Amino acid sequence: MKAIVPNKMVFALGSIAVLASVLLAGCVVEPDGRIRAGIVVTAPAVTVEADVVPDDYVWDGYEYVGVVGDQYYYLGPGNIWVVCDPVRVERFHAWVGGHPDWHAHAIRNDRYRNDSHGHYHPRHDEH
Repeated sequence: MKAIVPNKMVFALGSIAVLASVLLAGCVVEPDGRIRAGIVVTAPAVTVEADVVPDDYVWDGYEYVGVVGDQYYYLGPGNIWVVCDPVRVERFHAWVGGHPDWHAHAIRNDRYRNDSHGHYHPRHDEH
């Protein structure tokens, strides 16, 4: 006995399969039915690891932030101090606006003293 499949169902299943393969291949189906390549190129994230270590740091509600001179650093993966990008600096400045006495509550950095190369950096007041 032969199975009978209506032509409309075969067409619908075939259309769904084509649409799925197009979407999985990175193509974009426009509202009017046109198909175009949907290639998205993203730039890799840039992190600048520091060869300095802040003597003190604070928790700004998101991460630990330290300052050396006029440069801001955050404690990144692997407990490495990384130069803050403009978004982090702006967020930190907003936090400082609500915590003007943040220096008085800063944590003395005795724990995270190694740079990205694993070199120990003594405190600036220990020279």
